[in-house]
Amino acid sequence: MLRYFAALAAIGLLSLPAKAGATIACDVPADVQTSARPLPGTLQAVEQKTLRVLVLGSGSVTGPGATGPDASWPARLQAALAARFPTTTIDIAVRGGRGVTVNDHLALLREASAMEAPALVLWQAGTVEAVRGMDPDEMTEAMRQGLERIRRRGADVIIIDQQYSRFLRANTNIEPYRDKLRLIAAAAAAPLFRRYDLMQHWVDTGAVDLERTARPDRGAAMDRLNDCIARALAELIAQGVDEAR
Repeated sequence: MLRYFAALAAIGLLSLPAKAGATIACDVPADVQTSARPLPGTLQAVEQKTLRVLVLGSGSVTGPGATGPDASWPARLQAALAARFPTTTIDIAVRGGRGVTVNDHLALLREASAMEAPALVLWQAGTVEAVRGMDPDEMTEAMRQGLERIRRRGADVIIIDQQYSRFLRANTNIEPYRDKLRLIAAAAAAPLFRRYDLMQHWVDTGAVDLERTARPDRGAAMDRLNDCIARALAELIAQGVDEAR
């Protein structure tokens, strides 16, 4: 199992650094685009000029080995949201790390929510659970409890699904976990950011393909991927704010 996580890390799937200045054309096709839902808590925070965002996830949210402190996709998202809402202070807190599961997120959520009172929670799940062969129903129950806690605190939530890779697809039974995340998001009336489908689209079109990028060029490819993810998420959040007006 440790060798498996090491292999994922080696191709950048558990830690995806990004460079602050990276900009590329990364399209979001209509058949992959996440349908926006109203984000009333986020709108209220924007109008009050301070938007606190909590990111829960595994390795990719922390960006170990990144090119700098502003290199992870949450950091790139902070920059993208600051550009979208220039009169609002954007504060993004990241909780999680490599190998962290949704059960661990529950404890992190209790601590972080009490201290930081986020208006928006971005919950990335499903990769570590699939790699470890966690019972998909156990994942569902943990997320249900977490989503109830988020809602009780009046925060909005966006669920982020797994990262795509040929290696992951070939070595795990990923589909049950993808199905569960779709059902969880639908039951919670929350947007599901379709990261898996987006990444597969970018691989298929040659925009970003980490697994077939030469090692000397992998850092630049990671930069592009993180920037693409951040900008797609910022667009979804902006649409949710507009929907809530």
